[in-house]
Formats: sequence, C-alpha cells, structure tokens
Amino acid sequence: EVQLVESGGGSVQAGGSLRLSCVASGYISGSLDMAWFRQVPGKGREGVAAIEDDGEITYEEFAKGRFTISSEKAKSHLTAHLDMNDLKPEDTATYYCAADVSARWLSQSEYQYWGQGTQVTVSS
Repeated sequence: EVQLVESGGGSVQAGGSLRLSCVASGYISGSLDMAWFRQVPGKGREGVAAIEDDGEITYEEFAKGRFTISSEKAKSHLTAHLDMNDLKPEDTATYYCAADVSARWLSQSEYQYWGQGTQVTVSS
C-alpha cells in the first residue's frame, strides 16, 4: 500500500513562493507516477502538474511558468516537490499529492493513491 505524506503548505502574500513536498513510501513496483492537484470548497479537484517515472512532466496551463514539479528517488521512498512562485490569491486551495503506478494523464481518475492535503492560502 502506497502512503503519501505532504508538507509545506502555509500562508503567503501575493507574489510570494512556497514549496510543497510529498513523500511516497510502500510501493513495490519500483516506479511511480506522481502529481499535484488542488481543490477549493464547492469545486472539483483540478490537476496542477504531474511527473512520470521516466521524468516526463505535464503542467496545467495556469501552472506553466510559475510552478515547477520535480522528484527525487531514494532507496525506500520517492519525494515529489511542487515549487510555486508568483503566487496569486486564486491559487488559494487545498493541494493534494497523488500517485499511481501508471497514470495516463493529469486527471483525478488516473491516480489511485492520495495524500491528506495541505492548505495554501495567498492573500492580496
């Protein structure tokens, strides 16, 4: 069973930066695709960025140029980061880390494992 533990959320002013991290452990296959999603109350969960095991990266349009997804492999776990720059009030949301052994695209339905979420609040 894959476990995902997120960290790094918080409150910043518009224009500021945050780094979110997600540690994935417990996977057996040796490969894992990871992604970040976000959700605001009353709306569905939307994709932000994804990084596949082979390093291929996908960004949603609003994240291009401001957000950077990366990953680090260790012997027993995998860590995914989301560096967010030039944050805007509309980026305020709960951010979720997601993982799957083989995600085809950046869609909630493609990911089996989910973190607990971390809150990001951007004030104007």
